Amino acid sequence: MGAGFKEQEREQVLEVLSPLGAHLARWDPSEVEVDVSVHERGGKEQRVTLRAHLPCCPPLVAVGYDSDLVRALAEARRDLITQIDRHKAEREPKRNRHLRQDTIRRPGSSAGAGS
Repeated sequence: MGAGFKEQEREQVLEVLSPLGAHLARWDPSEVEVDVSVHERGGKEQRVTLRAHLPCCPPLVAVGYDSDLVRALAEARRDLITQIDRHKAEREPKRNRHLRQDTIRRPGSSAGAGS
């Protein structure tokens, strides 16, 4: 936990951020770093920042704004999950690619095209 949090808030912060675990499970925990900080604490729109450093990925930064700390944490968490899911989708092979035989170089090569 980064700047702006009190030690007695640790359990609450971990509880709000716990859904991140399922989205980070594909990586070795020793290779994942997530940092959370809060700025403008107690202000009208305090800002929670989540930074994630994942293997083979540029640093991800998510921000949540709300006067309520839990809502700001939850907003930042949702944003980070969206970014993680987008990153995973970009890296994973396209589904059913092996089923599509037509290519730019061999148009019309699908089954039954030459009949």
